[in-house]
Amino acid sequence: MKVKCPGCGKESQWNGNPFRPFCSERCKIMDIGAWADEAYVIEGKPEEDEDENSAIENGEG
Repeated sequence: MKVKCPGCGKESQWNGNPFRPFCSERCKIMDIGAWADEAYVIEGKPEEDEDENSAIENGEG
């Protein structure tokens, strides 16, 4: 089975590919780098202030 690499769009073999779903180690590393640089965002509720959470957990809020 062939799949498109999410990094470069090139078709690559799924079976026997140690970098799947990517076509190569380079595309895999580039994707990890994008996550580290916060280029991707997963939408969700904004985080609450950590100090506020600590106060509530300690019965101070």
